Amino acid sequence: MKSRTLPVICFVFLFSALSLNLFAQHSFKPQKELLSTIKKNFKDADNQYKFLAQQIGPQEFPKTYHPDTKKQENSNSGWWCSGFYPGSLLYLYEQDHDQQLLTEANRILDVLAKEQFNTHTHDLGFMMYCSFGNANKIEPKPEYKQILINSAKSLSTRFNPTVGCIKSWDSKNPSDYLVIIDNMMNLELLFWATRETGDSSYYKIAVTHANTTMKNHFRPDYSSYHVINYDAQTGAVKEKKTAQGFANESAWARGQAWGLYGYTVMYRETKDKKYLEQAQNIARFILTNPNLPADKIPYWDYNATNIPNALKDASAAAVAASALLELCRYADNNKGQEYFTTAETILKTLSSPAYKAPAQTNGGFILEHSVGHLPGHSEVDVPLTYADYYFIEAMKRYQAFNVKSKN
Repeated sequence: MKSRTLPVICFVFLFSALSLNLFAQHSFKPQKELLSTIKKNFKDADNQYKFLAQQIGPQEFPKTYHPDTKKQENSNSGWWCSGFYPGSLLYLYEQDHDQQLLTEANRILDVLAKEQFNTHTHDLGFMMYCSFGNANKIEPKPEYKQILINSAKSLSTRFNPTVGCIKSWDSKNPSDYLVIIDNMMNLELLFWATRETGDSSYYKIAVTHANTTMKNHFRPDYSSYHVINYDAQTGAVKEKKTAQGFANESAWARGQAWGLYGYTVMYRETKDKKYLEQAQNIARFILTNPNLPADKIPYWDYNATNIPNALKDASAAAVAASALLELCRYADNNKGQEYFTTAETILKTLSSPAYKAPAQTNGGFILEHSVGHLPGHSEVDVPLTYADYYFIEAMKRYQAFNVKSKN
């Protein structure tokens, strides 16, 4: 990779760090009752994840639980969700420093480590940054840093400069180049890699991917397609379609949340206002959608034909809540308050018995009622590891406003 000089990189990120303070002028006041609920949620989640740890084998990662058959479904380390379990354990460990959680996190990180060299997936951000990235923040270690750098290198091998994107899914047709909106979530790893190494190539790949996605993935109303199929040789768009949504032209709920979160990260990392505008436009699509329920937990697809009887997706809500609790810091007062209040509603709803599972039920997962891949009849109305992860992250982000308000 060609590198830009380190002093230039340092200046860019010093400027970004200083700029970030300019966007933290709001005084959002968290609700005491919700803070109390979150404190209890963390205590319950601590015990629940100890129970979850008992449901997996030594080389396994929790994937989901099927309440109809009462069967656990686990995966190997190569599954795209493998990073969420250690990531959640580490987030929970930060709350009360329960050594049992850290011990289990370290054990499963050892199993996951080999995926740093996996060049057959675009999900290394999910897999490695949500896990080793969290571990490195809690207790920085040279081996964690090297694993993350290797992961960024592996992810970068999937970038095609002609297309301007990181390939998501491999295809039997060599002319296909499939890119999904989910891929926006893997770019944070690349920004980290540039900061840590001084190599601007990672940064440039992330920005190019985000720009190409912004150009081709979004409709005029800022809803997103799930899948864009590019021509691998020319970069031309061949198809705009769905895989997990209701229809090619529908707005798959979790896809909208991935985009919201992804472009919020893009603004944080670059301070380019076009990404802030993109994130706010996506937020407007979600929050003003006539099919968004009052409790702010979206139906699995905003255009499902059986609304209001369609299944809801707790995972889409959790991702959106976490994104909104960052985006509100960058927006103007009116928009920021709307984002903050919406996130509060989501957290309250997910904390209720309608979504939060009783102790030692639900296979050990925290939340019920997520939808993975309804058209594929996979993970339908079940718990999902990423629903838990982003729920925990959203609660952490909400707590952070309480710390700020006390200062």
